[in-house]
Amino acid sequence: MTCAPDLELKRQQALLQALWRRESPLPAWVQGAHQAGLAVYRANAAAMAERALAQAYPTVAQLVGEEALAHAARACWQAQPPRAGDLGLWGDRLALWIEAQPQLAAEPYLADVARLDWAVHQADRAADGPEGLPGLQRLAHTDPDKLRLQLAPGAWTQSFAYPVVLLWQAHRVDEASADAAFAAARTALAAGSGQTAFVWRQGYAVQVCAVPQPVARFLQAVLTHHSLAAALDAAGPEFDFTYWLEQALRQGQLAAIEEL
Repeated sequence: MTCAPDLELKRQQALLQALWRRESPLPAWVQGAHQAGLAVYRANAAAMAERALAQAYPTVAQLVGEEALAHAARACWQAQPPRAGDLGLWGDRLALWIEAQPQLAAEPYLADVARLDWAVHQADRAADGPEGLPGLQRLAHTDPDKLRLQLAPGAWTQSFAYPVVLLWQAHRVDEASADAAFAAARTALAAGSGQTAFVWRQGYAVQVCAVPQPVARFLQAVLTHHSLAAALDAAGPEFDFTYWLEQALRQGQLAAIEEL
């Protein structure tokens, strides 16, 4: 015999299934005014999904257009509804959804642009790092095996087979520079050039740049919590740590240096 709490739980699950997925049949006990309310809720949910993706993926929105992004938002919302009240956390699977769409195969770089957009979105929301730059003096006298670097809030890096950074930046230049920026992106696409993106937040502004492979290997090792010595080994002999440190300090890429 099903107890009352179990029955109520099943009723709630059935209702949520109907709310999230438009193709789900309405529970038999949802009738009359409740059906109209459900329709309103579904419409509001679709609008929220569209706004959430448009905010998180502005470059993708410019590449595919508002109508296509709205369709993607509704499809992703139904396939994977949010699990938290903060909609800024929802939408991380858009790149996978894009890759699964045959009609988007002509734009194979689009999923990677989505990944970069999401990394920027996450960096913008990342918690602030420590004030100042604690531990910097340790570089002068501590064995690199016993040190670990902490990068700026939202730090993220990934290598792509396409010139994703050029594409992303071309959508953010002023009108006078737009033609040259898009021409450079098209030339790089035609040449099959890939890029490694690095994202971090400098103060309140999210920064994006392309980095060479030695730097990418170093950053990846740092982001995966390796010691400074291990990160230097991963970077290889081409990596100039002194030059990188000067750049990192000037651009706010380094947040702290910890002793292990």
